[in-house]
Amino acid sequence: QVQLVESGGGLVQPGGSLRLSCAASGRIFRIDDMAWWRQSPGKQREPVAEITSSGNRNYVDSVRGRFTISRDNAKNTTYLQMNSLKPEDTAVYYCNFYVYSDYGLQSYWGQGTQVTVSS
Repeated sequence: QVQLVESGGGLVQPGGSLRLSCAASGRIFRIDDMAWWRQSPGKQREPVAEITSSGNRNYVDSVRGRFTISRDNAKNTTYLQMNSLKPEDTAVYYCNFYVYSDYGLQSYWGQGTQVTVSS
């Protein structure tokens, strides 16, 4: 089985920065797309950023220019560098990987990490 473990969330003041990490473990042949999603109370989960296996990046408009997604294929890990954080960025952040493993191509989710932006 494949597991995703996130880290790096916390409390930060507006204008501050945080870096999230998400590492996959298990019998992994290859990881295709890696993405970050977030969910605020009372709202649906929304995509934030994604990076393809070839390194192409996409961002939701609200974070473009402030957040940067990257990946380290040797470590099966993705990072989300979040700068100039705003209170509206407060949410639980989830990583989502498309993984080729013994079970074929499947989508896996991390457990979520809380990001709170408040003074």
